[in-house]
Amino acid sequence: MARRNLNDLLYFVTIAREGSFTRAAAHLEVTQSALSQAINGLEARLQIRLLTRTTRSVSPTAAGERLLNAIGHRFDEIESELDELTELRDKPAGTVRITCGDHILRTTILPKLTPLLREYPDIKVEFDVNYGFRDIVADRFDAGVRLGDTIDKDMIAVPIGPQLRMAIAASPEYFKSHPIPKKPHDLLNHNCINMRMQSSGGIFVWDFQRRGKQLNVRVDGQLIFNTSHNIVEAALAGLGIASLPEEEFAPHIEEGRLVRVLDDWCEPFSGFFLYYPSRRQPSPAFSLVVDALRYRESNSSKGQLGSSTRKVRSRKDSSAQ
Repeated sequence: MARRNLNDLLYFVTIAREGSFTRAAAHLEVTQSALSQAINGLEARLQIRLLTRTTRSVSPTAAGERLLNAIGHRFDEIESELDELTELRDKPAGTVRITCGDHILRTTILPKLTPLLREYPDIKVEFDVNYGFRDIVADRFDAGVRLGDTIDKDMIAVPIGPQLRMAIAASPEYFKSHPIPKKPHDLLNHNCINMRMQSSGGIFVWDFQRRGKQLNVRVDGQLIFNTSHNIVEAALAGLGIASLPEEEFAPHIEEGRLVRVLDDWCEPFSGFFLYYPSRRQPSPAFSLVVDALRYRESNSSKGQLGSSTRKVRSRKDSSAQ
C-alpha cells in the first residue's frame, strides 16, 4: 500500500480500539471530520467496509477485525521502538500511561513521581483513575496498580508500598445506638456500608484473619458505593460501619471522628504493586518511573514484602485503591 496511506491505517486502528470517533480524534489530536474523510477514503480504496457506525458506537466489521489483528500490534511495536530511541538522547523522554485508584494516586504515586518529573521535564505521565480491573494490554496502558494478590502471574509486579491492614470503623454517634461488635459475625446485626466491585459487579466480601483462622462475612446495610472516598464520608456521617485499608481511616481514627473495632481480626496482607507485562521492553522513561515508585523496605520490615507478587490471602474482589 502507498506510503501516504499509513496515517489512514493508524486512524483506523485508533478508532477501532477506542470504539469512538470522538475519543480517537482526541487521542490523535485531529478533527473528527479529518478522521471520517480518512476512513471513507481507506474503505473506498479497499472497496470494503471496515467499521460499522451507529449513533452510539463504532465497531470493526469482520474485515475490519482481521485488519486490526494484522496491523494493530505493528503500530505498537513502532511506538515502542521510538520510545527506546530516547536512550540516545541526553535526557529520557516519552509518555507513560498508568491506570490506578484515586487514593493510591494521591497518597503514594504522585508524591513519589514529583521529584522525577521535575528532574526530567520531557517525561509525561498519563493517569487513568479506575477502580475496576483494566486489561492493561488490551487498553494499551504501560502499567497498572493493584493489590499484590490480585495480579496475574504472567505480569511483572513491583511493590510500591508496605503491607496493608484493613480497618473496621464507625462514628461515635453510630455506636451510641448500636453495640460494639466483638467478633466478625456480630456485623450481621449492624448497618454496614458496602462496596460494589466495578470489575465483577459483586459486593465486596469482608474477610478476617486471626492466628491462622479465616472468616468471610457478607454484611448488609443501607448504603453501597463503588469508591472509597464516599464510604469514608458515610462512616463519618454515622450511617454505618465501614471496612477500608486503615490508611484511609487513619486521620479520622486518630482525631476521634471514627472508632475502630475488631482490630485483632485484621492482620497484614500484601500491599499495592505496580504491574506490567513481562514481555514488555521498557523505555528509559518507563524504567525511571518504575524505579521512582519502587518501595524501599526499612531494615525492620525486610522479608515481609518481596519484589514480585506474593499471595498472602485471596482478595480477588478487592479494589480499594
